[in-house]
Amino acid sequence: MYSKTSLGSDQLAGRPKLSRRAKWIVFTVLGAVLAAAVALGVWSAVGSDRYGPSANGCVNVTIPNSTGGATLHYCGEKAKSFCRSVYAASDPISLRGRPQCVLAGLTEAKVSAG
Repeated sequence: MYSKTSLGSDQLAGRPKLSRRAKWIVFTVLGAVLAAAVALGVWSAVGSDRYGPSANGCVNVTIPNSTGGATLHYCGEKAKSFCRSVYAASDPISLRGRPQCVLAGLTEAKVSAG
């Protein structure tokens, strides 16, 4: 059999009312999410980039790759060895690497001398 049911006042208004405790929980969670988003934004804006520009004996070269691009990152002796090979060759990677070696302070004269 079909019978009508009587609706409560909260159902007639279209949504249930939140208690004071439920509102406090909702606002606390939203505040935490907002604080995390702001912290992430600040960190990404002022955080240092490990693969930034070449400098201080570290070389960073971005080369084309099958997935779009790759970064070659060398410091110290590996950077000197990379720059030595870059100055000796004339392939596309070497041509991209030469200006980065100069920015890192590893000129052709410095890496060929020793």
